[in-house]
Amino acid sequence: MAFRALLAFMNKKLDSKLNWLRAAVLGANDGIVSVAGVLMGVVGAGVGDTEVLIAGIAATVAGAFSMGGGEYVSVSAQKDTEISHGRTKRDITANPFQAAWSSFLAFVSGAVLPMLAVVIFPTELRVAAILVGVVVALTITGVLAALVGKASPLKGSIRIVAVSIITMVVSYLVGAAFGVAVL
Repeated sequence: MAFRALLAFMNKKLDSKLNWLRAAVLGANDGIVSVAGVLMGVVGAGVGDTEVLIAGIAATVAGAFSMGGGEYVSVSAQKDTEISHGRTKRDITANPFQAAWSSFLAFVSGAVLPMLAVVIFPTELRVAAILVGVVVALTITGVLAALVGKASPLKGSIRIVAVSIITMVVSYLVGAAFGVAVL
């Protein structure tokens, strides 16, 4: 009986940890990749510095609110489902506010590096700066997420970097091919 109670307590702690970890990793990854993708598309289209900066700021604001709101709605549905299946308030693992804030803040944090590349580096180095900065940020995100989750840091970082590079390359090529920003 005591073992079962301990196991239930440990599972609840793990579920709670996974709730914010999943939201934070998704938010950070999306902040890095979405904003970098928008910036790469706009840079590929050949627009001016001001337009690139405005597109990046708009992508950051819209993305952060979208991720936070999406997490709140999604995890609220999970919480409602847990309640409808008979879980008590004490047994519910879903925390909509925790997931929303984790995702919102992580998105903004992730968006910072691509935005810094736009502000700090001259126009002719922008694409390289965004790519290098994003690969570094994503590698750090993948490693940290794997370590917190006690998984393989190499596997976590390779997975997140590979998918993200494809996103940025496609965004740049669309922007260059059509002379429009991919938003």
